[in-house]
Amino acid sequence: MTTVAQNKTLVDRFNKEFLEGQQLQSFHELVSPNFVNHAAPPGKQGFDDTMQFFQQALWPALSGLKVEILDQFGEDDRIVTRKILHAVQQAEFMGMPATHAPVRLGVIDIFRIADGQLVEHWGALTH
Repeated sequence: MTTVAQNKTLVDRFNKEFLEGQQLQSFHELVSPNFVNHAAPPGKQGFDDTMQFFQQALWPALSGLKVEILDQFGEDDRIVTRKILHAVQQAEFMGMPATHAPVRLGVIDIFRIADGQLVEHWGALTH
């Protein structure tokens, strides 16, 4: 049985290795092929769609991305993380025009974990 501590480690690895480090192999290791991103628009919620969002939208827009974890807690198979993404906004991102200046994006993520992989995600920008 997976513990909350193991699930937190999995989410931390996702944030550091994949989101911040852009290690594509980590995405394939940590994320289930059946992954569903409930925060994405309908029709764009699967594994491949999520990978494309990072490669084609987030990373090109937010250079030098660093993840600062503010809070993280879990229960059963879910981990909630409140974090800030620090970056320089080089291109339009989610309706925000490029500033070419440092930005801070607050995010709350909820992940469901099964069999040692991320299987579902819910999330929201907080500022």
